[in-house]
Amino acid sequence: MQSYEKLLQNNKEWASQKLNADPHFFDQLAETQKPEFLWIGCSDSRVPANEVTGTTSGEIFVHRNIANLVVHTDINLISVLEYAVAHLKVKHVIVCGHYGCGGVKAAMSNGDFHQVLNMWLRVIKDVYYKHKEELSGIADETDRANRLVELNVKEQVEKLAKTSIIQKAWQERQAPILHGWVYGLEDGLLHSLQTITPAASPVDPIYVYENLQ
Repeated sequence: MQSYEKLLQNNKEWASQKLNADPHFFDQLAETQKPEFLWIGCSDSRVPANEVTGTTSGEIFVHRNIANLVVHTDINLISVLEYAVAHLKVKHVIVCGHYGCGGVKAAMSNGDFHQVLNMWLRVIKDVYYKHKEELSGIADETDRANRLVELNVKEQVEKLAKTSIIQKAWQERQAPILHGWVYGLEDGLLHSLQTITPAASPVDPIYVYENLQ
């Protein structure tokens, strides 16, 4: 059996297990989706949103990219954000990074990863530069990389707060709440780093939009 055929077989077994537990599972799932959460995570295959949070189908709306970045010119990310916030009315947006992130490690190096990846990793390099004094004081390379993972998550959460999508939702319904989490590959635990509520946004006034429609 080819590796991809194993995936198809696993799917049949999974669907059968769901139906045995609840004969109406897929009928209910097909009707609509009303997730409470938007998860912006890393593409790393070791950090599946549903598994690490113990949630099931329909509970989390998911976007993933290398090193869980929020780039304001990324149409994919912005489209997901707008749909989740403006149409699905999610109550929480979570940016989740993970310790041992390959993208973060790559950004810390001077390696050439070719043009597209170089452009993407530049975003993380900018975070490093912003916190260069603190990071330079961490002697252990692994500890330094893990600290950059944390700082990168916080930076991306604050970028969410700078978007007109989030600000408009805050004006209209005082939601969503923004969260910055980090997942530990070694212990399987999620660690909360930051929470931003509509009433306590750290965004500088230059990033605040007026008369949003």
